[in-house]
Formats: sequence, structure tokens, C-alpha cells
Amino acid sequence: MSRLTLLPRHRLAVERHAAATYPEECCGVLVGRSLADGDGHLVERVLSVDNERQDSRGNRFLIHPETVLAAEREARRAGLSIVGYYHSHPDHPAQPSDFDREHAWPGLSYVIVSVRQGEVAEARSWRLTDDRTRFEEETLTVDQPLPAGARRAAEESR
Repeated sequence: MSRLTLLPRHRLAVERHAAATYPEECCGVLVGRSLADGDGHLVERVLSVDNERQDSRGNRFLIHPETVLAAEREARRAGLSIVGYYHSHPDHPAQPSDFDREHAWPGLSYVIVSVRQGEVAEARSWRLTDDRTRFEEETLTVDQPLPAGARRAAEESR
């Protein structure tokens, strides 16, 4: 099973964004890198963006292609890539809808945050299968950051 790893500050940023935009959906971009074992991604930056949809914002979100391109440029400058996206489901479970499946891409993580009555209820991460027929849940972990010296040593060992 694939996994997505967030640092506590990233998880908090996503949850705060979801609660702050309730009862509308929030959305954002997850920037990071592949895990050393090749079985998932580590999120190193969370880019909260505006829901650019003009209607149905309570159950739909939109990130314009120009916004995605800007996020890709920012990620590249940092030696990272877009590893996924997040959005909220106001007063609905943290499970992907058919609409989510129709607009997703295989190979990326999709974190969905359920917000009930303005309070975050749960967050889960999903990956679209290569044949695009369904999502499979992936493990969502929250890790503590490495101390600076250990982080440098880990990066140099790659």
C-alpha cells in the first residue's frame, strides 16, 4: 500500500484551511518528493490556493491550470514536484466522489478532509488506479521533522 507522509505543520495547515473555508470546499497543492523506498511521497510544502470555482463551491472545487503551472514552477525551483492535491468535503465523508474520480490523475495523492459543522472530522488520502476506475486508500502518516543535522546527512546519502 502506498503512503503519503506529512509533517505536523502541513497537516495543521490543511485542516485549518478546510475549517476556515467551511461551508465551502477548500483546495490546495501538495509539493514534495518520492520516499526513499519508492512507495509513496513526503510532503515538504503545502500550497493553499483559492477555490476558483464560481458555482457549487459547497461541493466542488477548481484549481485553474495557471495556478497549477505556478505551483509546478515553485516546486521545480525547490527541487521538488507536485505529489498531490487536497480538498475538503463539507458535511460529507473524507471519501472521493465520482466527480473527484473524473477529475483526478493516477500517480498523485488526493487528501480529502471531512469538515462537519465547521470542525475537522477526519482526513484520508487516496490514489486513483492506473485504469482510472476507482480510488484506493493510501496510508496517511504524520511524521516529526528530522533535526537539521540529521536531515542534511540523509540528503547527502541519496
